[in-house]
Amino acid sequence: MVSLGCPKNLVDGEVMLGHLTRRGHRLVADAREADVIVVNTCAFIDRAKQESIDAILEMAREKETGRARRL
Repeated sequence: MVSLGCPKNLVDGEVMLGHLTRRGHRLVADAREADVIVVNTCAFIDRAKQESIDAILEMAREKETGRARRL
């Protein structure tokens, strides 16, 4: 999971990770090893929008070279 934005958004990402691990999903450090890549973003201000777009595009490249089925 890539989590971007304000501290509230980071907490939301941690909550999502908790739900996923309780349901039996395993977290990996390398996006190329993931079956699913989650990008938790914020688009409140223009700079955050661009950071989100950049992160999504980077993870899309990781998806192409890795095993992820979903982004």
